[in-house]
Formats: sequence, C-alpha cells, structure tokens
Amino acid sequence: MLDLTGKKALVTGIANNRSIAWGIAQQLNAAGANLGITYLPDEKGKMEKKVAELVEPLNPSLFLPCNVQNDEDLKSTFNAISDKWGSLDILIHCLAYANKEDLSGDFSQTSRSGFNLALEISTYSLVQLAGYAKPLMTQGGSIVTLTYLGGVRAIPNYNVMGVAKAGLETSVRYLAAEMGPQNIRVNAISAGPIRTLASSAVGGILDMIHHVEQVAPLRRTVTQLEVGNAAAFLCSDLASGITGQVLYVDAGYEIMGM
Repeated sequence: MLDLTGKKALVTGIANNRSIAWGIAQQLNAAGANLGITYLPDEKGKMEKKVAELVEPLNPSLFLPCNVQNDEDLKSTFNAISDKWGSLDILIHCLAYANKEDLSGDFSQTSRSGFNLALEISTYSLVQLAGYAKPLMTQGGSIVTLTYLGGVRAIPNYNVMGVAKAGLETSVRYLAAEMGPQNIRVNAISAGPIRTLASSAVGGILDMIHHVEQVAPLRRTVTQLEVGNAAAFLCSDLASGITGQVLYVDAGYEIMGM
C-alpha cells in the first residue's frame, strides 16, 4: 500500500485550485504526509491569502513565503524547515515562468533577459532547492519536478520554455547521479496539457488539449489528481528503485507518431 505517514513534504508552486501542485499536495496529504507549503509573496499579500484559504483543509504545519529569485527567501524557507521539522523527506518542485512574448513568434528573437529569466525560474530553481534540501534529507528522500513534452519536441507557442524544460530534465539526471549515494531519488513527471494559470500563457492551449483528447490512446487528457497520484507513488517506498527518470502521465500521448 502507498503510505507516506510521517513523511515531511515541501510543496512549491501552488497558485490556485487548478495548479498541478495543488493536485499533488492533495494526494500527498491523502497518503498521510505532513505538508509544508510555499507561496510566491507579493506586496499586497493577495497570493498568501488565496493559497492559505485553498490549503487550509490540508492543515499544513508550515506555510512559508518563497521567491526562488531571492536567496534570502530560500535560506529562510529551509531554516524554518530545519527549525520546525529537523529533516525533510519530500520536495515537490512545480515552478515555471517565462515572459509571454518569449513563448510565441520566432524562437531566434528570444530576448537575452527573457531567456535568462525562463531558465532561472523554471530550471535553476530546481538545482537551488535540491541543494538546500539535500542536507535535510538525512534518511534519504524523494525530489519530484514537473516537465512537459515541449522539452524533447518542438511544440507551437512553447519556445523558450521548451529549452527550460530540456534543461530541467537534464538537471534531474545530474541531481540523481549526485544524490543517489545519500538515497535521495530525483525524478520528473511529464504531464499532458492541463488548464492551469501557467499554461494559460501558452497560445492555443485549448486546441492542444482537444488534440490530445482525439489522439492519445486513452482519448482524453489527464487531471491534476492523476498527476498527484503519480507524484505520491514516486515519493513512496513503492518507487524505491526509480531515480533520474521522466515519467509520462499524459494518457499515452507521448507514444503516438501521428
């Protein structure tokens, strides 16, 4: 049986009830994990209020502001984890961002600043968070991130985010190689297209979803909770021999040639 009772899990990237991170948090909670939740702080505190109300039923024991572009935020987050929990078992990385203008048009016209921003938030943040989590995973652990097919194939209106996801998947392999001796496993889930706050910036997202529904072997796309189930599995002892992998949770779309 899948059991995460007593496991301490940090979940990043919840923005609203459509977030894949929200689906993952729900399933980790259902499996018995003790949750810590981060949110992206803003001057008016709107995100804090929205996320706090959403996750209240999960009764997280940690609720922390964390902007991965701010080193002090990162230090404060993991200091709080160390003070409250003493250790960490699970890290869920669900962070991605690119300027909307860098997702469409000619890829060769991507701005330097836009390229750097997309890779800093969407790729490097995994490396940062894993580096902070590693010394707290004293009994081993599991790190799971989210990727997408656009990291291995050219997808319309994805552009620089495809490069970021390719870098993310490569980072998964290098982190898995580094952390394996400490029994820390690092994996990615490549989810099919889902309507989220992040995907709303991708032009034609509804057309992409409808295409998957017509072509994927299961003739549908997937839900946040299905991705959450896969994440809970990867974080459990049932997946104790799996690391450095990309698990496709996309109703089988990835296998199709046409």
